[in-house]
Amino acid sequence: MTTPPKGPASYFPAIEKKYGRPIAEWQELIRASPLTRHMELVAWLKSEHGLGHGHANALVAHTLAEGR
Repeated sequence: MTTPPKGPASYFPAIEKKYGRPIAEWQELIRASPLTRHMELVAWLKSEHGLGHGHANALVAHTLAEGR
């Protein structure tokens, strides 16, 4: 039995469904950005890519926790 993901990763299925891109692609965009601060990246995803705050925050938190 697989346990459901917790934390930021719990948003990933909804993000992929709503925005039509795989998580790996979002993470590549975040890593390629010249921005480095969490909230700068969140604001960028919201303004440039139309993500909601919670989805942008989850992507950035997970990506930065893995290391850029």
